[in-house]
Amino acid sequence: MLAPTHGIGGATDLPIPLPAAIIAGVTALVASFAILVVAWREPRYYGHQHGKLLPTAMGAALDSPGFRWSIRGLGLVFFGYATWAMIFGPDLITNPTLGIFYVLVWVGLVPASLLFGPIVRLLSPLRTLHLLATKMIGIKADKGLASYPGRLGYWPAALGLFGFVWQELVNPNSTYVSSVQLWLAIYAGAMLVGAAAFGDIWFARADPFEVFATLIGKLSIWGRDPKGRPLVRSPLANLAHVEIAPGLVAVVSVLLGSTAFDSFKATSRWYAMTSPLAGHEQAMNTLGLIGFCVFVAVTFTMAARATPSAQTTKQALPNLYASSVIPIIVGYFVAHYLTYFYQMSQQTLIQLSDPLAQGSNLLGTASWQLHYGLSNFPTPLAITKVAAIVVGHILGAVMAHDRAVSTIPKPHRLTGQLAMMATMVGYTTVGLFLLFSS
Repeated sequence: MLAPTHGIGGATDLPIPLPAAIIAGVTALVASFAILVVAWREPRYYGHQHGKLLPTAMGAALDSPGFRWSIRGLGLVFFGYATWAMIFGPDLITNPTLGIFYVLVWVGLVPASLLFGPIVRLLSPLRTLHLLATKMIGIKADKGLASYPGRLGYWPAALGLFGFVWQELVNPNSTYVSSVQLWLAIYAGAMLVGAAAFGDIWFARADPFEVFATLIGKLSIWGRDPKGRPLVRSPLANLAHVEIAPGLVAVVSVLLGSTAFDSFKATSRWYAMTSPLAGHEQAMNTLGLIGFCVFVAVTFTMAARATPSAQTTKQALPNLYASSVIPIIVGYFVAHYLTYFYQMSQQTLIQLSDPLAQGSNLLGTASWQLHYGLSNFPTPLAITKVAAIVVGHILGAVMAHDRAVSTIPKPHRLTGQLAMMATMVGYTTVGLFLLFSS
């Protein structure tokens, strides 16, 4: 039985020499940057509206109350089923609560958002419950007791995301259902109280899962024009329309730093560092997790502030460039969680049929057998993982360059991007090193 706490699959299923992977990855990234500097001299995404409106009938169907409430209903039904398993199921590793929390929700947000865009806003049970409550008392969902302070931005979501990754990667009780119950109770209380205080903007700024899914969903083909009409467009054009607010760098730093720490925590180097401090593993892991997140935040902030701009302040630059980290995060998630998600999602679907561990087969999946197909093809798997990291960094470089040519004065467009380029080369090298070391 696999424990659903972190990614599995590392150096043992990567039959590619580490030096060759790093050389190939860095070469691809540097070559892409050189091509961008020569051939991409005007912004193509930032400051431009792209996309093709959906046919009127299709757009009307997607925005219809019937369709939207159907999705909300599915979210509530699944929420009810999962809550039933969490409260009345046994506090054992076989309880599907663990797989729902760590696999289907956390890792599953990435493919779901890439495929369907911001669908999590409709699936969110807490957002739906808040909407129903406001309808019952006759007020608008966007109205709260006070206005949301703009200076808070995404900081509450960054704090919530750190709380989740600490629960997943540090908490020694992370595989106990009771621990997940406590975490979710605090999360639900914070979301519902915050929504009552500030309206539904609280979910868009503070819900760690919704903010995460919304950012990843910007790499889907689904978007909206300034009038709110649904359209399809290039994922990179979509990514250029990430809503910028304070704390955005903190959000991407937690997402990227925690994934890197998860890989590093599985290496012999981390074991050698922490083994002399036996009995203090939780403190060491907490410091390590904070250190990785801070490292990403500091290095990215320094690189962004080293980029000249005549249009904004140095302090605003990191949040302006933060969207370029999103493809890198997706690349890391694919490389780190691909094998894990393939296997653990199957196991969770099997467990969901017997939520109370009483031998039931409510969903008809209890008799399914786990398939380990990906592990039978180590070379394609290795190429996929390496490619995910490299392609993620290349797309990140594209977005950073497009932002740069829209803000950097022309005489400095080459030298002004060197700090950001060097940072991304460093991230690529570290990412591949961790992938092969874990």
